[in-house]
Amino acid sequence: MQGRRLRTAVAIAAVTALAVGAAGCAESERDGDSGEAKTGGTFIFAGAGDPKNFDPIFNDDGESFRPIRQMFDTLVTHKPGTAELTGGLAESWEHDESGKVWTFKLRQGVKFHDGTPFNAAAVCYNFDRWYNMKGAAAQANMIYYMDTFGGFAKNEADGAGESIYNKCEAKDDGTAVLTLNKYKGAFPGAFALTSLSIASPEALKKYDADTVTQNGDSFAYSAFANEHPVGTGPFTFGGWDKAKGEITLNRNPDYWGDKAKVDKLIIKIIKDENTRKQELRAGTVHGIDFPAPADRKALADEGFQVIDRPAFNILYLGINQKNPKLKDLRVRQAIAYALNRQQLVQTKGPGGAKVADELMPDTVLGYAPDVQKYEYNPEKAKQLLKEAGAENLTLNFYYPPDVTRPYMPNPQEIFTILANDLQAVGIKVNGVPRPWNGGFKDDVQTFGKHDLHILGWTGDYNDPGNFVGTFFGRAKAEFGDQAMTDMFDAITKADGTVDEAGKKAAWEQVNRDLASKWLPAVPVWHAPPAIVVTKDVEGLVASPLTDERFNTVSVKQ
Repeated sequence: MQGRRLRTAVAIAAVTALAVGAAGCAESERDGDSGEAKTGGTFIFAGAGDPKNFDPIFNDDGESFRPIRQMFDTLVTHKPGTAELTGGLAESWEHDESGKVWTFKLRQGVKFHDGTPFNAAAVCYNFDRWYNMKGAAAQANMIYYMDTFGGFAKNEADGAGESIYNKCEAKDDGTAVLTLNKYKGAFPGAFALTSLSIASPEALKKYDADTVTQNGDSFAYSAFANEHPVGTGPFTFGGWDKAKGEITLNRNPDYWGDKAKVDKLIIKIIKDENTRKQELRAGTVHGIDFPAPADRKALADEGFQVIDRPAFNILYLGINQKNPKLKDLRVRQAIAYALNRQQLVQTKGPGGAKVADELMPDTVLGYAPDVQKYEYNPEKAKQLLKEAGAENLTLNFYYPPDVTRPYMPNPQEIFTILANDLQAVGIKVNGVPRPWNGGFKDDVQTFGKHDLHILGWTGDYNDPGNFVGTFFGRAKAEFGDQAMTDMFDAITKADGTVDEAGKKAAWEQVNRDLASKWLPAVPVWHAPPAIVVTKDVEGLVASPLTDERFNTVSVKQ
């Protein structure tokens, strides 16, 4: 039991834990019968893009989170293969009647990778570190923190607001008490956010973790973030060879939970989808993520294990209202009507993908079946553009050609189709391809250079605040919607509603207004992402949150 907990959204169906398998290039150093899964050896997984760094608080993307999740733990986590909450570094938790005071009973005997003890003081050090972070460059990269807690002791970054964090107290080594300034519906689910992983206070101090600098459009991070990340997880950091594109993680023999079955985990960065597939077939990697929809059947027929996760995600076309023309709702609606999303789903979507009418899945509390829908209607789009005086509109459309995401299997193809739809109604499109990290994400989410962009989201926990609240709960450069205070206020009110029926009604109205009144982005599709491994890997548990932990994986020899 996790104590007395606030009820959250309807749980998505649990995914059966899937034991799956990967081939040949791992070498076991331990005894065992041939053909059996053994401990030891190396598991090599192909990442689809470079991580930003390894300090959890400064990250918000899956390619960075993949290695971070192996090295760090959160207070609360998810039962493997599900979105159901369970204890992580906290064995249990409870809140007072107001929902503002949270008490965590912590696991005993846990140590960080540097040998220092995990305890309540370490928990509070991390929360206080985040709250007291200084510098606009550092704060601007704490996207999840701002989405969850609102702001800092002293706000320096654009978009930071009033903080709901009040204090953290270590009652004793095993008890941490977190006090908020007001109730927020994101909790307890938000305590499972990878960004809010607990790091070693000693390592944070020793390696200057809070040092983030900006040079033009680029950010530089600390030695902690790049060379010495220290958590409590089942793997320890072994190095990031940027020239080879390899991240090496080593088995943590002192892990408090299920110890890793392999001695070494290598995440090999292979940005090109076809190259990832070739290396899988060659046996130089054991697993890949997000295969192209057209490749799934062929890979399965060849004996690879292709596992679909449930579609707990959204792909959207974001609209930046910093452009005065895009402030006109009619122009944003014209863009929505111009997109033949059904055809896109049929031609480029993974099996099981479906057109999205809202910016969150229908399994989440607050989904409103009666929202305004934008069926493909190019004539309606042209009419709205004419009414708005925007018939000669030119837009810069940003997209990341070098990654594959769970909700976006081939950004180049998706951009091309959407751009063609827009040009068919008279909108001139300038395509701007930018690398995922160190380019696209900074340009879109920090600097707001774009007019349009494609991006998406895989849910971190099952609450509407993790979807539309994260996207539109505060002003962001991504959408240029600083003036939409009515949208921010409505989302804040919904997120602060304690009564379940009232919460459901408030979020349903938010979704109706997002579609009809505000339209800061056009939902495109929900797509079930797959993960593929060779037949000799066992123990991989596929997650609807794409939150796989590799300590359960072993390799047949």
